[in-house]
Amino acid sequence: MASPAPHKLPVIEFTANNSKRGATSWYKACNEVVSALEMYGCFVAVYDKISEETHNGVFEQLESLFDCPLETKVQNKATKPLFGYVGQIPMIPLHESMGIYNSNTLEGIHEFAKIMWPGGNDEFSEKILTYTKLSVELERIVFEMVLEKYGVGKYYESIVGSANYLCRVMKYREAKIGENKVAFLSHTDKSFMSTIHQNQVDGLEIQAKDGEWFAVDNLSTSSVVVMAGDAFMAWSNDRVKSPRHRVTMNGKTSRYSIGLFSFLENVMVQTPEEFIDDDCPQLYKPFDHLNFVEFYSKKENLALKDGNAIRNYCGL
Repeated sequence: MASPAPHKLPVIEFTANNSKRGATSWYKACNEVVSALEMYGCFVAVYDKISEETHNGVFEQLESLFDCPLETKVQNKATKPLFGYVGQIPMIPLHESMGIYNSNTLEGIHEFAKIMWPGGNDEFSEKILTYTKLSVELERIVFEMVLEKYGVGKYYESIVGSANYLCRVMKYREAKIGENKVAFLSHTDKSFMSTIHQNQVDGLEIQAKDGEWFAVDNLSTSSVVVMAGDAFMAWSNDRVKSPRHRVTMNGKTSRYSIGLFSFLENVMVQTPEEFIDDDCPQLYKPFDHLNFVEFYSKKENLALKDGNAIRNYCGL
């Protein structure tokens, strides 16, 4: 018997021909997006608006940022759990990251830059903002396609209107001889949706439904991994599952990535009635997204970090 084909994330191109409702290939793209999300919980989007210049500019700035002294980087503090500096953790010594909230606004990025550099850093702010705006734009296109395919477009404004964006800038250094190559442990995102853009160093791995782990590699400078978070899974009544993923460093070069994570504020997230029937009963109670993040972050809930946190928080 032949071995099953190896897993590979679907790659979907987003261009003027398919990215707007009424465009030539809009409905075809809607089908491809939902099929990929239902199969893997994520896919690779090739977004032609992310130019090589934008890509290079972002990662030049990230390298400069992570060269800042540690005592400066740890000043990236946040009132929301898991939104500030993360690093110097013995279990994952290769990982270091920082968070920028309200990251699709110049004000949000300026506030972060003023902590890192005396007087701020206009070049950093402008180049990061260029990327985050494009990433938000892409996520909203994807979400509109999901709603179109499921026939629930009336919910677009209420969801998008409540979304705020955390930008996490991440560095994974190369593993030293004898050091564990797992740079970030297996997890699901607690966001509504996430977009991940990396430099030309691979490391991201996804777990398929059959339990097999596979690499996401050979990404172009216009490629973004679009991923459903736990909040999206609950909202969709498990039509789309948030995928488990991790980072493994096999090379000899540091990996930089920039992730944008959407969180729904000042609204109760609830499953649309259209997703609930006798065959698919309601699985989750309405919930406050940021309260869920707080619940997940508490030490006494460490045992729930196996992918069941959202179900333990608001499952029926």
